[in-house]
Amino acid sequence: MIDHLRAKGLGVDPVCRELDLSPSTYFARKKRPKSARRRRDEQIVPMIEQIHVESGGTYGARRITRALRRKGAEVARCTMERLMAELGIEGVIRGQRRRTTVSEPSAPRPPDLVERDFTADGPDQLWVADMTYVRTWSGWAYVAFVLDMFSRMIVGWQIANHTRTELPLNALEMALWLRRIKKGSGLVHHSDRGSQYVSIRCTERLSDIGASASVGSVADSYDNAMAEALNGTFKAELIEMQGPWKDVEQVERAIFQWITWYNEERLHSALDYVPPTEYERDFWQSLEQVPQSA
Repeated sequence: MIDHLRAKGLGVDPVCRELDLSPSTYFARKKRPKSARRRRDEQIVPMIEQIHVESGGTYGARRITRALRRKGAEVARCTMERLMAELGIEGVIRGQRRRTTVSEPSAPRPPDLVERDFTADGPDQLWVADMTYVRTWSGWAYVAFVLDMFSRMIVGWQIANHTRTELPLNALEMALWLRRIKKGSGLVHHSDRGSQYVSIRCTERLSDIGASASVGSVADSYDNAMAEALNGTFKAELIEMQGPWKDVEQVERAIFQWITWYNEERLHSALDYVPPTEYERDFWQSLEQVPQSA
């Protein structure tokens, strides 16, 4: 720790005073041959710092451990926690989520086709959608996401200063265009029972492409847990880390950069710590492999 603080420009004497350690003891230890563990630590520490910085300060011990493994460096979880504590770095912790959709109990709604089974055998079979909010100096900004449940890829998003139906509908349109969804694809689009999602315009648009609308029960977060988990990650890793925010335009630029990183680089625990883009690429490549003849 003292060496790390010295590298940041702090003197030995003031650091030793804070640690209740005499400088002579520190220098005596410096003259001793380094242990195997310390030599290993010195190799790993720069990599830990680099990965933590590249993640925007969001990765904790678990994800940094997996990121190192992808680089060919095996580090025990307890070692990672020890080194991160010595470096004074930590990952983000997600807070609680507040609802932004407004339930409409009297409105007709599609059935719940998911029933809390958020699994899919391939891309574009099941999407989940939800909205969240961001406080800015010029008022509230609202963000709608569409998430593919197979790869956990964010396939559509939009931001606005309102929560009207246009917001989630535009996020859906982006997803349909980016993923080139064709009629009869078998896609299921799942959301909570917010009035924006059970609106006639949303259900008709899904019907136009032959997709099935699915809506969870009223005021039950478990029925759209995956989308709400994404909202929590978004808040913890971007909004709370980089705020406060000036206006909607500033948030929009940051979201674009964060989604690019999230889809292409962020290690996802549900995917065995592989980024969504890589996970989908591996899936399609596995389908292209020609079976070996016996």
